[in-house]
Amino acid sequence: QVQLVESGGGLVQAGGSLRLSCAASGGTFSDYAMGWFRQAPGKERQFVAAISSSGTATYHADSVKGRFTISRHNSNNTVSLQMNSLKPEDTAVYYCAARFASGIALQTSQFPDWGQGTQVTVSS
Repeated sequence: QVQLVESGGGLVQAGGSLRLSCAASGGTFSDYAMGWFRQAPGKERQFVAAISSSGTATYHADSVKGRFTISRHNSNNTVSLQMNSLKPEDTAVYYCAARFASGIALQTSQFPDWGQGTQVTVSS
């Protein structure tokens, strides 16, 4: 099991940028594929982006493709989500998630380990 702590959320105007970070501890980070999910009020948690354990493969949801970029730094046990051209509909709590596997996963049920989340609010 790995412990995850997100940071970097906040309030930003539409068109702005934020960079979320997730720090992992308690496991060998390079053994874990990682993902970012988000949950808006009254909605189900949805997939945003994922990255393989080695960092060589990534996948982004259509709704964020071309605007968000997931990356990881196995040397310091972090995964990041660079968010550009933010829209009000990106407003949500963003969660970092980990799975003890090498390949990418897109479903919440495939990730056993979760952070507490960080709020992102985009004003119009």
